[in-house]
Amino acid sequence: MIVIVFRSRLKPGLGDEYAALVSRMTELAQSMPGYISHKGYVAEDGERVTVVEFENEEGLRVWRTNPEHVAAQKLARQKYYTEYQLQVCTLTRESNYKAQEAAKPAAAAAPA
Repeated sequence: MIVIVFRSRLKPGLGDEYAALVSRMTELAQSMPGYISHKGYVAEDGERVTVVEFENEEGLRVWRTNPEHVAAQKLARQKYYTEYQLQVCTLTRESNYKAQEAAKPAAAAAPA
């Protein structure tokens, strides 16, 4: 799995306009081969962080070289970003935890 961490800061007053571009890029990314998921976050200090997952390098290459995505990147550098940082990482290990489904009914049945 390939994990991309994209950190950015926007120029003031462009958040709503930028959101339309993000919406279109989300739609496009989800149509790429090997796309798994992405989530975006905004910190209190205004930093934006998006974490994207692709199954493999090939899927990421298709996304990275998509003409519409390339044009959006250029526009964002010219118009929206004051700065950004991109990190592309290969997953070497993963650990997961989920509470057992059986424990949920017991917690729900506990007296209030």
